Amino acid sequence: MGALSLFDLSGRRAVVTGGGSGLGAAMAQALGEAGAELVLVSRRRDVLEQTAGQLREKGIRAGHLAGDLADLDAIGGLCRTILERFGRADILVNAAGANFRLPLADTTPAQWNVQIAINLSAPFFMAQGLAPAMAQAGWGRIINLGSLQSYRAFPDSAPYGAAKCGILQLTRAIAREWSPRGVTCNAIAPGFFPTALTAPVFANPEAARRNAEQTCIGRNGLPDDIHGLAIFLASNASSYITGQSIPLDGGFTSK
Repeated sequence: MGALSLFDLSGRRAVVTGGGSGLGAAMAQALGEAGAELVLVSRRRDVLEQTAGQLREKGIRAGHLAGDLADLDAIGGLCRTILERFGRADILVNAAGANFRLPLADTTPAQWNVQIAINLSAPFFMAQGLAPAMAQAGWGRIINLGSLQSYRAFPDSAPYGAAKCGILQLTRAIAREWSPRGVTCNAIAPGFFPTALTAPVFANPEAARRNAEQTCIGRNGLPDDIHGLAIFLASNASSYITGQSIPLDGGFTSK
């Protein structure tokens, strides 16, 4: 197999939760440009339709399925629908996220539960629903989305940080269970990227500037910055890497 062909995703099908916007959409585009057929999953059907349409205009095969990932009891049915409607899933990207940014003292049990469900429990149940078929086929890739908060605590973000820390151990656990059957699992831990989740940060130019200064590169992330790593972890090029979390933060966590 030639070096470039290691990154070719032609003939693969990728399910991307949170694929309608933000880093989920950026990762979906990258996988599609590398040849994968896409299934975008998110709560808002209108956003999914718009994003899938934009991807198809680029020549990328993209379908979509609306689903509420906070409804954990419904995820099993969602996975069955994906397999019945689209066929096999070779790649699962768990990119859906939620961060209410409330002080710890003001966070209600319901707000805690929703953030833990979307950020941590949904990736578990999506993997539970799709990885067995990958293992049966002998090949699969699962990519979870961590965060700077997988490693560092930030104010007004306790549920999100707890969930993203849990993603690291969940990634290791999935890797231990399914990697012997050809299904690798790794996590990407992005730094500060302009998305809906980080809008409050980027709305404050001074805060955005301070975050950029804490990186080694001297700037915050751009959507294109996640493309290469997403393709790598979804492809044959990463076949000997599993159970790892890779910071994509311009060196923020190295300082």
